[in-house]
Amino acid sequence: MLQPPPPSMQALLLTGHGGPEQLVYAVVPTPAPAPGEVLVRLYGAAVNNTDINLRVGWYSKSVTGSTATTPAAEPTSADAGWAGNALSFPRIQGADGAGTIAGVGPGVDPARLGERVLIDPILRDGDAARYFGSDTPGAFAQYTTVPTANAVRITTTWNDAEIASFPCSYLAALHLVTRARVSRGQRVLITGGSGGVGTAAVQWALARGASVVAVADPTKTSALRALGVTEVIGRDTDPAAHYGADAFDVVLDVVGGAMFSALLTVLRPGGQYATAGAIAGPVVALDLRTLYLKDLTLHGCTIPPAPLFGQLVAAIEDGTLQPLVAATYPLHALAAAQEAFLRKQHVGKMVLTIP
Repeated sequence: MLQPPPPSMQALLLTGHGGPEQLVYAVVPTPAPAPGEVLVRLYGAAVNNTDINLRVGWYSKSVTGSTATTPAAEPTSADAGWAGNALSFPRIQGADGAGTIAGVGPGVDPARLGERVLIDPILRDGDAARYFGSDTPGAFAQYTTVPTANAVRITTTWNDAEIASFPCSYLAALHLVTRARVSRGQRVLITGGSGGVGTAAVQWALARGASVVAVADPTKTSALRALGVTEVIGRDTDPAAHYGADAFDVVLDVVGGAMFSALLTVLRPGGQYATAGAIAGPVVALDLRTLYLKDLTLHGCTIPPAPLFGQLVAAIEDGTLQPLVAATYPLHALAAAQEAFLRKQHVGKMVLTIP
């Protein structure tokens, strides 16, 4: 029989904009599920760029630098939130969560108690959408509440840390390949190829029959070739100088920065560019002649269509995708995990285990 949840829980709180010192491990009240919600006992959560972006205030329009070099925003910044709003503190972050249903709110079938679930981070309300762990309390805690539809049953044999590595990165990557219409026989260039979204995009593109070139640190070539990448070029390599113009059908980009213009150059006429991040810098140079004379299509990808999370879970269950967990840390060591994440020496995801 399931034990009732305790009145309090351990959580990692973001107490303000700034450095890792703003992350505080604390005991807080356990949330109660509202009508239509479930209470999830979390066992795994993963580290993502968006957590760090929010902490340092990178989403503010006043910021033009990379995620690694951005100084903390002023605590009163009116647009440092994920959706361009001001944030309130303290708050619980964490977009990726895996665990079991420990409680149900009014209107939810009690038969769901004990289900192993993966949290869909896109919280939908008609045409509006919020992001779990950014707009709402997230997975850096022992318990969280989400709408029952967002707690998706999963039966894979992967452990909790492994399945917690999937939602944010693999859903973003599926959105990228879907919007860019990646298909069999195409040649795809993926920036940030060794990170969470990058390695997920590699797997999705290969599953669709494309060939993939990844931009990553050359020391990670063996790991990426093991995934099926045909070639790895260094982060400091100019892809336009290396490959020449019109070399790729699709570019999937999470880096941005100074490489942006070259990425459009290497696209063939009629090519597709899709982005879900800009860790090297959000402000880029665009020659409109390249865009219109080559009939290129540019896609910004944040909120995926609702069916994509079901496709993600199905691909996990049938073995199409594999988790790439570079390291695990206990929840209280989130600051250390983020510091390791920012060093970019890993392949895949950093994952937190929750006591």
